[in-house]
Amino acid sequence: MRNFYGANVMQTILGANGQIAIELARELRRNHTNDVRLVSRNPRKVNDSDGLVSADLLDARQTLDAVKGSRIVYFTAGLPPDTELWERRFPVMLKNALDACRAEGASFAYFDNTYMYPQDDRVQTEDTPFAPVGRKGNVRAAMASMVLEEMARGDIPVLIGRAPEFYGPGKTQSFTNALVIEKLQKQAMPLVPVRDDTRRTLIWTPDASRALATLGNASDAFGHTWHLRAATNGRRTRSSSRWPAGHSGERPPIGSSGSGLFPQQASSRGRYARSGSCCLGTRTTTCSVRRSSSRGFLASR
Repeated sequence: MRNFYGANVMQTILGANGQIAIELARELRRNHTNDVRLVSRNPRKVNDSDGLVSADLLDARQTLDAVKGSRIVYFTAGLPPDTELWERRFPVMLKNALDACRAEGASFAYFDNTYMYPQDDRVQTEDTPFAPVGRKGNVRAAMASMVLEEMARGDIPVLIGRAPEFYGPGKTQSFTNALVIEKLQKQAMPLVPVRDDTRRTLIWTPDASRALATLGNASDAFGHTWHLRAATNGRRTRSSSRWPAGHSGERPPIGSSGSGLFPQQASSRGRYARSGSCCLGTRTTTCSVRRSSSRGFLASR
């Protein structure tokens, strides 16, 4: 993967207040560009030099104005976990973002999750057919398909960076943070939404953001879907629920949903970005990003 972009190329983040966007802004400013623009309804600076644009991504004109002058645009927008809200708003927000990038001639990097995949124990790769489970899965499958159609059209460079279940600092929103880490912080029993012997791949949010920044700044990454690199072997859920407390030496009890709130889920493997710098499933390990069919996510939702 080769970085062809200069330090003064404007890189814009749509949906800029979530944890992925915050870490992405830090990484872009640290290693890729001096010109970072943050876009949301109420954007807040991450770096002192950040440009701020207030825009509602449901409004096509505001989205277009927010993208003007950008060379690379990242879509990291999120919504509260309300199914009807996802169905009404996410497709419109994404369409407006793609239309704006096409009008501006900007490259588009789409941050995705794994909701569109089969929720079973099959290995997941970038070639895994979509088989969404539930309404939220259907929304994310439709959105990913919209991005793939734009990629196939070829009018602008497009890539997808796909991540499994998060854990992380700050405002990270995930089952793992809410049911495990935050429970442990409150000295409460951690809960897991799957069988406690299920292997799950987790990705540290700063690692996911660093990988997305690496992809966005490598021109040969566009035209592909990428699984953002995470730990090579998924932890069993019972282990994941204890490891945040590891420094204390305590082994807290774990509440499991038995058969799981979700079906048994995928041990997944993926190709990874070909070169560059990102982190490997921990907050400190650095690695080259590469494509490989030998590794991937485990129980990603």
